Amino acid sequence: MADSKTGGAHFVRPDVRMFLDFLATTGGLAMSQMSAADARQAYVMMGTVAELPPCDLAVIKDLTCPGPAGDIPLRLYDARETRGPGPAVVFYHGGGFVIGDLESHHALCTEIAAGLDLPVIAVDYRLAPEHPFPAAPDDCEAASRWIAGSPAALGREITGLIPMGDSAGGNLAIVITQALTEKPAAAPVVLQVPIYPLSDDKPDHQSFHDFGEGFLLTADTMNWFSDAYSAVPGDIRAYPLYGDHAATPPTILVTAGLDPIRDSGRVYGAELIRAGAEVVFLEMKGTIHGFVQVRKAIPSAQADLHSIFAAVKLLLERTT
Repeated sequence: MADSKTGGAHFVRPDVRMFLDFLATTGGLAMSQMSAADARQAYVMMGTVAELPPCDLAVIKDLTCPGPAGDIPLRLYDARETRGPGPAVVFYHGGGFVIGDLESHHALCTEIAAGLDLPVIAVDYRLAPEHPFPAAPDDCEAASRWIAGSPAALGREITGLIPMGDSAGGNLAIVITQALTEKPAAAPVVLQVPIYPLSDDKPDHQSFHDFGEGFLLTADTMNWFSDAYSAVPGDIRAYPLYGDHAATPPTILVTAGLDPIRDSGRVYGAELIRAGAEVVFLEMKGTIHGFVQVRKAIPSAQADLHSIFAAVKLLLERTT
């Protein structure tokens, strides 16, 4: 399907096109023109319109763990009231390191817990600009180490960690995997699942040019996020492409075909393959950045999410 905004031909799914057309008619301020507080509220409100309702689970429990700047809020999800020892998903939400929290990704986390039949622990890390880099990875690493070694608090013995996240959370999943591979926690990382992650600071990927306008995540918003986060150029805790990939655990890497940061995910996948890591690469054609959070507005995204679950189950069978 041709798209006049990019001047080229890019396949756009019909339900994605309907959602993008709807967004184009709503008007209002761009996120980059809002205050951080207003943008956070708008992000949560979008979910009430565009996201499926949460799944019913046996356990949804708010917790805290110690962090470098005070307690870090967490939320435990589990389809089972009790379970034996096994792996758990540690989930880091997206939102450009500026927006997002436990509520913005609540429905998604319930779907992950139900679809994988694994405990999911979501991490509510500190946000920029109030807390710029490296506050987010500092919090996420501290929380992940605590999760690995706190069976009494969780009511579950965690034998392996599965860092997982979308967008900024996908970046954090890679960063934390690298940190816990270099200096292991009480339970090892057995798998990582970065979903449309930012991996590098390269400013001229072709996908930036092709999809920086008209596909939900815009170039202006990305620049706004970047300015707020204030990451150190080339720092592997901000741009994990530049880290060591030799010991990377099995990975499910997900990109979206119409995403401005698609190519940042692709180049990360290429580095993993060069390093000999086991990788399942899933590029969801014809859809946009953020698809896992707009599954009511884009019904095909539910099938995409369950394809990710199938890949997680496949690699878990091979590695555990």
